Amino acid sequence: MQPKRPFFLNLLVFRQPIGAVASILHRASGALLSLAVPALLYAWMLSLRSAEDFARLSAWLDGGPGRFLILAGGWALGHHFLAGLRHLGFDLGWGETRQAARRSAWLSLGLGLLIPALMALSLWT
Repeated sequence: MQPKRPFFLNLLVFRQPIGAVASILHRASGALLSLAVPALLYAWMLSLRSAEDFARLSAWLDGGPGRFLILAGGWALGHHFLAGLRHLGFDLGWGETRQAARRSAWLSLGLGLLIPALMALSLWT
């Protein structure tokens, strides 16, 4: 008789429904926004400390890594807001049918990607 061992369930093998993907990304974007607060406060402190620090921060944000972080923050903020509205609608009893829930998940994911795309157009033009 073999001993009972815990079963490892690899969630990356399963194909998640679109509602689950939107919900997981809602949590991830919320975590990203929470972790970004100290960095934003530090950048704000640097920008107010002196003109040289403001110029250095501005030059860094205008470079590749800075632009990427701005776009990642834009995605996190946009997606978290839209997915939060989606979940608020569920709390109010709106869009609870399977079709409406799928539609709102796709809509929040699509509009969440549209926000950084529009930001990228404004950053690189």
